[in-house]
Amino acid sequence: MAQVQIYNAAGEVVGNIELPDAIFAVESKPAVIHQVYVAQMANSREPWGHTKQRGEVRGGGKKPWKQKGTGRARHGSIRSPIWRGGGVVFGPRNTRQYAQKVNQKTKQLAVRMCLSDKVANNALVVVESFPVEGKTKAIVALRRALPGAGKSTLFLPATAMPALLRATGNLPRVAVERASDVNVIGLLHHQYLLTTKDGIEALVKRLA
Repeated sequence: MAQVQIYNAAGEVVGNIELPDAIFAVESKPAVIHQVYVAQMANSREPWGHTKQRGEVRGGGKKPWKQKGTGRARHGSIRSPIWRGGGVVFGPRNTRQYAQKVNQKTKQLAVRMCLSDKVANNALVVVESFPVEGKTKAIVALRRALPGAGKSTLFLPATAMPALLRATGNLPRVAVERASDVNVIGLLHHQYLLTTKDGIEALVKRLA
């Protein structure tokens, strides 16, 4: 089992915690992580682009001119796709689905790989506790005292902490997620993870 140091609010080492190899020492496979990352990004995508087909464009109820005798090409509606202002053929529609299915086991495996990579690169930092007063100043002081100060950081409390969310709301490159909800996107978008002993236990409970 790998061991990670536990820090206090002043950045001093006060102990160690053992991490199970089945979760924090998994061999990384970029293809698996890429598959889960792409799927999660696709599942969060919304189809904003939308064009109107000829049946949805306003106007065009009357035939522009009679069928024969004018010398011009025959037309039935000015909202035909070949007319300016007419419908659009094969344009983007807001009914398009981008969702991709990934098995739950594959998602959990990718999370284990990302966590293992953080441990291997000393980017998983464990603290005794998070400040509970909801002050940004306390979070800034805590981050400066710990390894990876100034780097993008993902806070992983064991349970929901509104005070922590409030304190980190104005800080750049800082995010908060419950340990039980952490995913590949959050792990890849931040260089350092900051959690507590309870947070580690929540991760183990979820991924064991």
